[in-house]
Amino acid sequence: MTAPPDEAADSPFFVLDAVTADLMKVESLTQACLNWDYGKRDSRVWRLYEKNKAGQWNAATDIDWDHDVRFGAELTEENGARLAGFVVGEGSPVPRELLTQFRWEYQAWMCSQFLHGEQGALVTTARLVETVPDMDAKTYAASQVADEARHVEAFARYMDEKLGTVYPVNPGLGTLLHDVLSESRWDIVYLGMQVVMEGLAITGLRLASSGFGDPLIRQITKMVASDEARHIAFGVTSLTGMYEQATSAEMREREDFLLESIRLMSRRFMLREVWERMELDVAKGLHFARTNPMMATYRQLLFQQVIHVLRQLGLLSERVKGLLVAENLVRPEAMTSR
Repeated sequence: MTAPPDEAADSPFFVLDAVTADLMKVESLTQACLNWDYGKRDSRVWRLYEKNKAGQWNAATDIDWDHDVRFGAELTEENGARLAGFVVGEGSPVPRELLTQFRWEYQAWMCSQFLHGEQGALVTTARLVETVPDMDAKTYAASQVADEARHVEAFARYMDEKLGTVYPVNPGLGTLLHDVLSESRWDIVYLGMQVVMEGLAITGLRLASSGFGDPLIRQITKMVASDEARHIAFGVTSLTGMYEQATSAEMREREDFLLESIRLMSRRFMLREVWERMELDVAKGLHFARTNPMMATYRQLLFQQVIHVLRQLGLLSERVKGLLVAENLVRPEAMTSR
């Protein structure tokens, strides 16, 4: 039954009950900073802000929403049959007759985590506007808030209108978001969001934009990734040189935070939620995800950007290197080559 025109116009374009049924509430004690020095508007952060303004796009009009996406439809080489090639072969928990279903569920899981991560970025970056001390950073962070709202809009609309399904936030991602939002030190908020989560997101989005068969989600992920590159540059610029005079206790606290963040994000890619939804052998699925060479390579690709930024910031300590190797997120020789 078609809703009356006025009623349809007032309806939200996404109604993800599974997302809105439970709220994650985080108690935090933050210090708001107002700075009456408005700067000269010639810093690198200000130049990034100018790029952000020029790079704005409209999720409602700049994305071709007319593409027909049918969740569960048979896939061809052109529209997604190559997606998740890792699941074809020895040791896979997915029987051949369920390959198409798995690929759709895997795409839904990935897009759901993109959506939840973008909401986390929206709220976290809004926190930065309040807590960072300098005006250029406040101004840029405000422009990033607009980016993140647009990303949430695009992914939520895609999940609701095209896939018609959504996965809950992955426990690892949810825990990291809770940790970041409860943090009072603004530089650790940067590390959690701009370095770890954004670093993983940009690589994941780029891989998705080339790996997904659906032209609509390829367009969305490509456009979101272009924004994320500026967000990472903002984090790097803001934190460069910050830890050169830090005390050993301060460095230890940042190191501990990074170790926990890496553990949480490493375990995020075990696909437990997909194995459970498809009623497959969860233990077999987790073992497969942990040991399959293609999945290990995928996780290593995801963490490349994070490792690069940590090296730039002087935060790639021996303990962090050891964890990255232990979790198979990097080849051991890559940690000893520099």
